[in-house]
Amino acid sequence: MTADDRTAAPTPSSAGSPDPAVADSAFLRACRREPVPHTPVWFMRQAGRSLPEYRKVREGIGMLDSCMRPDLVTEITLQPVRRHKVDAAIYFSDIVVPLKAIGLDLDIKPGVGPVVERPVRSRADLERLRPLEPDDVKYVTEAVGMLTAELGATPLIGFAGAPFTLASYLVEGGPSRNHEHTKAMMYGDPELWADLLDRLADITAGFLKVQIEAGASAVQLFDSWAGALAPADYRASVLPASAKVFDAVAHYGVPRIHFGVGTGELLGAMSQAGADVVGADWRVPLDEAARRIGPGKAVQGNLDPAVLFAPREAVETQARRVLDAARKLPDGTGHIFNLGHGVLPDTDPDALTRLVEYVHERTAR
Repeated sequence: MTADDRTAAPTPSSAGSPDPAVADSAFLRACRREPVPHTPVWFMRQAGRSLPEYRKVREGIGMLDSCMRPDLVTEITLQPVRRHKVDAAIYFSDIVVPLKAIGLDLDIKPGVGPVVERPVRSRADLERLRPLEPDDVKYVTEAVGMLTAELGATPLIGFAGAPFTLASYLVEGGPSRNHEHTKAMMYGDPELWADLLDRLADITAGFLKVQIEAGASAVQLFDSWAGALAPADYRASVLPASAKVFDAVAHYGVPRIHFGVGTGELLGAMSQAGADVVGADWRVPLDEAARRIGPGKAVQGNLDPAVLFAPREAVETQARRVLDAARKLPDGTGHIFNLGHGVLPDTDPDALTRLVEYVHERTAR
C-alpha cells in the first residue's frame, strides 16, 4: 500500500460492507470525510464504570470473564447507546483479551490493571506468543453478531490494543509509569523488540479481523502508552508494527481509527501508519492536531474528560471551543467529536447525555 492509497477514503469489500442505513450514518460519513447531518459523537470508555447499570450488571463478575460472555458484552455495549444516544457503539472488551485468548497467564486486577504472571523479557519468552485463531475468540464473533442485530442503524466500532502498548504490558508485567524494561529492550535488543512487535501486530490484526468479519463497521487501534516515546523512536521502532496492523485489515474497507494518549508530538508519524481517522487528546487544539496529522484524514476528539466535572455552562463552553476549532479544518477533513481520552469513572452520566445533545443541536445542518 502506498502513502497515496492510505489517504483515500475506504471502499468496503463484501466482508466489511455494513447495512446501507449503517453506511449512511453520521459517524461513518464523517470517517469517510463526507458531509454529515450533524457532528457525530461517541466516547471512549462510554460503556463502563460511569454508568450505574454497568456496575450493576458487572457486580461480582471479573473483567476478563465479562469480556468472554456474549450476553454481558452485548448488554454493556448497548447501555451508553440507549442512555446517551451516541452515534456509534464501541465493542466492550479489553486490550489484553487476545493475549489471554492465546494462553498467556494474565489477569486484570481492580485498581491496578492488566498484570502478567511471567513478563516477556527474552527470546524464549517470545515463543509463548502463538498466532490468534478465530476459534480462540468465538465469543467475540457471537457478541458482535448479537450487537449488530440490536443496534440497527448505529455503527459498531471494534477495537484492539496497538502492538507497542501490548508489548509494554507484556515486558513490564503490568502498568508502568516509566516503561524502563520496555525501553531497555527496544534500545538494547532491537532485533528481539522488532520480533515481539511483529508477532503482536499479527495477533492484533487477527483480533480486528474477527470483529470486522462478524459485522463491526469500523475499528480503532488504541496505543495508550505511545506518548512515552520520542518521535524518532516511534518512527523507527513502533510505526512499522502499527502500519502492519492497518495494512492487514485495509482490504475490508471499514474505517480505521488510530488513537494514542499524550501523542501530540507523534501525530504526524501516527498519521503515516495507515488509519483513515486519527484521534487527538486534549493537549493539542483540534485545528493544530489536524495540521500535524496532515490532509486526507478525518480527525477525532478532543474534549478534556475532566471538563465533564464542571457545571453545564462550562462544559458547553469547552465543547464549543472544540467545535469552533473543527470549523477551521479544511473542507472535506471530517470531524468526530470525542473526548481526548476515556470517560473518567466518576463522571456524571447525565453530563455525557447533555453533551451529546449539545453537539448534535449546535452542529445540525
